[in-house]
Amino acid sequence: MQKNKIGSVELVVIQPTPFCNLDCDYCYLPNRQSQAQMSLDLIEPIFKNLFASQLIEQEFTVVWHAGEPLSIPISFYNAAFQTINQLNQDCNQNRCTIHQAIQTNGTLINQAWCDLFKSSQVQIGISLDGLDFIHDAHRKTRKGLGTHASTMRGISLLKANNIDFHVITVLTQDSLDYPEEMFNFFMEHDIRNIGFNIDEKIGCHHSSSFKGLDIEKRYYYFIKHFYELIKNENWYLKIREFEGIRNKICYGINHELNGQFTPFTIISVDYEGNFSTFSPELLSMKDVLYGDFIFGNVKDDRFESVCATDKFQIINQAIQDGVDLCQHTCPYFSVCGGGSPANKYFENGLFNSTETMYCRYTTKILTDIILGDIETTLGLN
Repeated sequence: MQKNKIGSVELVVIQPTPFCNLDCDYCYLPNRQSQAQMSLDLIEPIFKNLFASQLIEQEFTVVWHAGEPLSIPISFYNAAFQTINQLNQDCNQNRCTIHQAIQTNGTLINQAWCDLFKSSQVQIGISLDGLDFIHDAHRKTRKGLGTHASTMRGISLLKANNIDFHVITVLTQDSLDYPEEMFNFFMEHDIRNIGFNIDEKIGCHHSSSFKGLDIEKRYYYFIKHFYELIKNENWYLKIREFEGIRNKICYGINHELNGQFTPFTIISVDYEGNFSTFSPELLSMKDVLYGDFIFGNVKDDRFESVCATDKFQIINQAIQDGVDLCQHTCPYFSVCGGGSPANKYFENGLFNSTETMYCRYTTKILTDIILGDIETTLGLN
């Protein structure tokens, strides 16, 4: 990995508000009760900064996230999208394609939001943990009430408006005994595109239900069973992690760029205009060693200019040293590329480190299962 390699931008994560109307027990974000909101005046410096940089190529995605983005008015997004499109015309010599995306808990979706999603071609991600009793155990309102029914109402509205969406499902230890039931739930509701996150130790979520050898064995069984169910249905469901690992095994990984550890492939901007890079989870975190992971503010700093600061160089060096360690010690490097800096830091206390619980569950176990299936299919074992 080249230590001075940066960009190009693939993902811009913008926090329109830190507020969330839910109180999920595994959330990594602080300040979820704050009702602060990004000023529309920040949209222009964010995108002027981007378009004036050497960081963008033909396309990138903007995802509105890190809080509940639907808790602020629709008018904000109408104005923001208009400003972004105008700046792309006026300030970008090589006009690019910008994909807009929103990650939401789905409970606030109504027809007006659906109209916005359709008119602006917004990609929608819904947080849904599958079965109602599993979802409601972790994704509660501030009064302690479950939210599965509200989220499913939002999904029904999306379907009624022919709006495509994917779901993000957080797997906790509560999920692991129900692979077939989870599979049937997604099939019955025709939810075809799913991403599996795990209950991870990260940010202000200081512990995980994924601890111990017993949990690892249960997780292995869950993933293997779920994989076999999907295979038996001719891959009707698309699981982000399965697709990603299969593609990396079959086609290889681009080691020159990876959004988690290559500076400015991902840019994260909070509601005050502060920005960070590397893992999006770093932006809102305070830290004893570094203070925080904010590298600048769009009102005062160019993205590329912060690369010369001591803070950036120290953090980047530690992250790249961690990638080098992975490359020289881990047999899974060819399907991973060096891991998630945020998970390394919050699990191991160091960027300059290697294996995490997160990588065991999301890379190593999945690779063993999927590679084994590919080898069996090809008659190699």
